[in-house]
Amino acid sequence: MSRTATGRTATPHPRTISVVAALLLTVGAAGAAVASPAGGPHTVSQAERAPSEKVDKREAAALTGSAKMYRKTPEDVTFTFDAHLAAEDIKDPSKATGTFHFVHLDEPGGEGGWAKGRIDCLMTGGKVATATGVITETNLPDIEGKRVGFTVDDRGRQDRVGYSWAAYGATQGQPDALAKCASSAPYEKVRKGTGDFHVVPWQVPYPEPRGS
Repeated sequence: MSRTATGRTATPHPRTISVVAALLLTVGAAGAAVASPAGGPHTVSQAERAPSEKVDKREAAALTGSAKMYRKTPEDVTFTFDAHLAAEDIKDPSKATGTFHFVHLDEPGGEGGWAKGRIDCLMTGGKVATATGVITETNLPDIEGKRVGFTVDDRGRQDRVGYSWAAYGATQGQPDALAKCASSAPYEKVRKGTGDFHVVPWQVPYPEPRGS
């Protein structure tokens, strides 16, 4: 059974699965309600609305926030991140923790695909972040357990987003063994007024000169 973003259960149409796969995995979409792990409505938390107020200044790096992607079509695409690298793990971005969530609907409240998962790598440079994570829940069985990557350019409410499957046209099409912290250039634009992302810059631990 598939579930719409409005929480209504619907019997899948013969071509629903193929449409869902194409939606989630191709380039194109705009914004609407974020689907929950069960496919129903998801209320954006205060942490997602104002991530800058929740950032732990002792962190080595972070990527937080939620926003919808700009589209000229009725499509509705939303990305949500809550990724963190603790100060004690500053030399190992693969110890990052947190979650990610993305939704792609054919129209606000319509049919589409969604996935959520756990972050397993995070690197930031200035206001650009690259993260990867493993999908733990989704309405697309073919991508469960796969690693996906994301890139965010924090421009202050004019952010950009990229994702690892962009070059392949679909999440199912990307390599099964995607490397940690691998993604694409942040070519997508955030739809104005739908949200914001916040990046905490990673302070590169450069080696100290001997004898210093």
